[in-house]
Amino acid sequence: MSENIKRVEIRTLQPSDYKELKQVMQHAYVDMQNAYWKQHHIKSLIKKFPEGQFVALVDGKIVGCALAIIIEQSLAESDHTYLQVTDNYTFNTHTREGKVLYGIDVFLLPEYRGLRLGRRLYDSRKELCEKLNLKSIIFGGRIPGFGEHADNLTPKEYIDKVKQKEIYDNVLTFQLSNDFNVLKLLKGYLPIDTSSMEYATLLIWNNIYYTSQESTTTKSTVRLGLVQWQMRPMQKLEVLFEQIEYFVDAVSDYSCDFCLFPEFFNAPLMAQFNELPESQAIRELAKYTKSIKQQFSTYAISYNINIITGSMPLIDQGRLYNVGYLCRRDGTIEEFRKIHITPSESFSWGMIGGNAIQTFDTDCGKIGILICYDCEFPELSRILAKQGMNILFVPFLTDTQNGFHRVKRCSQARAIENECYVAIAGSVGNLPKVSNMDIQFAQSAVFTPCDFAFPTNGVKAEATPNTEMILICDVDLSLLNELHNQGSVMNLKDRRTDLYEIQEFKN
Repeated sequence: MSENIKRVEIRTLQPSDYKELKQVMQHAYVDMQNAYWKQHHIKSLIKKFPEGQFVALVDGKIVGCALAIIIEQSLAESDHTYLQVTDNYTFNTHTREGKVLYGIDVFLLPEYRGLRLGRRLYDSRKELCEKLNLKSIIFGGRIPGFGEHADNLTPKEYIDKVKQKEIYDNVLTFQLSNDFNVLKLLKGYLPIDTSSMEYATLLIWNNIYYTSQESTTTKSTVRLGLVQWQMRPMQKLEVLFEQIEYFVDAVSDYSCDFCLFPEFFNAPLMAQFNELPESQAIRELAKYTKSIKQQFSTYAISYNINIITGSMPLIDQGRLYNVGYLCRRDGTIEEFRKIHITPSESFSWGMIGGNAIQTFDTDCGKIGILICYDCEFPELSRILAKQGMNILFVPFLTDTQNGFHRVKRCSQARAIENECYVAIAGSVGNLPKVSNMDIQFAQSAVFTPCDFAFPTNGVKAEATPNTEMILICDVDLSLLNELHNQGSVMNLKDRRTDLYEIQEFKN
């Protein structure tokens, strides 16, 4: 299913969506006949609380939905039934003075559950909860697997076994994995839910950013996953995909927002062309780039993560470039090209540089991407910083420690002078049957500015040198804003633009 998907989107529900939404509800709730919202219910919810109703779309088609209201905390945490909390489906319990976002419903078409759409809908609720400065998200959750164990287990015993992963409940297990905790057990919550024997768990997620006074605080922590890639013989594209997916899956399991791969990570495929001159072998490798790009996009959607694909050779109008792609988790793709080509790339392969200097908008703010040698030219990152970049990603490939330390030291300098985070990821190992790619040395890392809010040496995290591994690291974007305005030194503000300035020439 996911291999042909091009775009995933979460947006607010509109009245015109009802006809399509009804079909989704009917397919999602096959075990509860006629248990779908009527049109007047949906219109009422949208009128009362439009920003609280979300739909998930895949390639423009509605495949899931999450409905919610705001209620008083005392009602949310009390013993109640579904009828009571919705005031007999009128939703008159909704009040802007309330402090709890109460989940009325979440449903998905079964065939789309592998795309982590449920998690995305829950994340949208969490973001809304933070934006509105609400204390928590609470809802009554079904336990549809309980009916099969009711003869042997009490509801409490069943819930405990699900928590301990001795029993899998497709609803409760999912909710627990999304950071919800069981507050209490409700009896007679939804009489038509025979699978749950009319029981429900009252689940809660607390907003740690909640303040008693109105606050503009929003979640600012971004989690990075860096792949320190081991070069190994690979004769087939399918083997490469298998290795890529392994890392994307692992990084996604840690709820990372970004996954960064190294420069020319796909070089092992060039071994089959090693009898050709180097300039021809690299062009044969370039024939795989389109397929690899599309596979990366599929993984970005399926694993709900933004992927920076490292880089690969690309032939465009007969010219050879070093390119990479930002594959966002919503299905959109953008290309970036290495601007400064090394003497080796130019002499051995006939490669030329790109011409675009740009930042990229993501769901975690603006980022910049520079490939290897590009980070050694401070003008590029300064232009990106002026465009609002918070995180600079540098996929690299270096054969010797000399080359690695050039990339490392320059990346550290970029973090200090531009008051941003810099993440670098490279390859390790060797490829004895690939000319011009014999050995690699790397130590992937995340660098920060050097000020009191950051590590003293400006190193947030480092991988083990020359060892295949994943580096996971959280960066706090709010600290950058503090640095911009209250740092011990403020490199961006203190520039003498009356004496000098960096200018980008538009093509």
